[in-house]
Amino acid sequence: MSEAKINPEEYADDHRVSYLVVEWKRLTQVERDAQELIDVDPAMKELAEKELQEVEAQKNALVEQMTTIVGNDNEREWPNEIVLEVRAGVGGEEASLFAEELAQMYLKYAESRGWSRKTLSESPSELGGYKDAQFEIKGENCYRILRFETGVHRVQRVPATEKQGRIHTSTASVAILPIYKRTKIEINPADLEVETSRSGGAGGQNVNKVETAVRIIHKPTGLDVRSQSERSQAQNREKALKLLTSRLQQLKDEAEDRERSAERKSQVGTADRSEKIRTYNFPQDRITDHRIKESWSNIPKIMAGGLQPILEALEKADSSETI
Repeated sequence: MSEAKINPEEYADDHRVSYLVVEWKRLTQVERDAQELIDVDPAMKELAEKELQEVEAQKNALVEQMTTIVGNDNEREWPNEIVLEVRAGVGGEEASLFAEELAQMYLKYAESRGWSRKTLSESPSELGGYKDAQFEIKGENCYRILRFETGVHRVQRVPATEKQGRIHTSTASVAILPIYKRTKIEINPADLEVETSRSGGAGGQNVNKVETAVRIIHKPTGLDVRSQSERSQAQNREKALKLLTSRLQQLKDEAEDRERSAERKSQVGTADRSEKIRTYNFPQDRITDHRIKESWSNIPKIMAGGLQPILEALEKADSSETI
């Protein structure tokens, strides 16, 4: 029997084909029973072999169906909702300013696509940049299009506060967190520590007087999520739990990607938030993506939301697996 394209057992948890895997496993047991019948009762050999042929044909058909679904991105359920997370890295206030510029770059790109955007939380720095910030983005295929942006982004430029004209290097991390309608992650309430506080920013007197902002800490992993965009504590708690689930799912996906990365030529899709993926060199007007070793000029246009050429190059490299 040939199962060359995929091993169905590896996709038991994939909601796209899990029901097919269940049937494949049932037929595999039927196959074993038929073979055992031949061994213990030779008189039943002809009948059992006929059944084995039918089972083999059914299993092959299932494998073909699974291969088509798993191997075809058009069949994949790409989330249409993400959380964009930016955090300042090394470089002090300059890193914070760069983090804000990155956030605005993605928000302007989202606007150009007609996607909705909403601020979930902001932690500003003294000079007006972001220590960290989170934004909700909703739009068709937004995760599929932006999924390769996760990682460390490095900037090289002369800061506005630098009197000597020296080039500084700073970093900021970006995370694109998909919000799945269905997830394999289950959270034990006993693992959560929940804190509430007054929300800041616009929203009227209610926002400042009532503890509507919610912070949830996942004790086993130390993950920390916050939501202050909604007007009620219950709504912010629900949104924070949604975000926590997404971050836990991402950790699981990244671990699985790393396990598979040795078998893939393309490394575009396996970056996590600790990996430097791109450098923005302002003096040379050059942006370089280190994963695909390609560069682009016209930084002002790209920082104003003109990301499409970069995103298309990453998608092409991932699809062709030529790296």
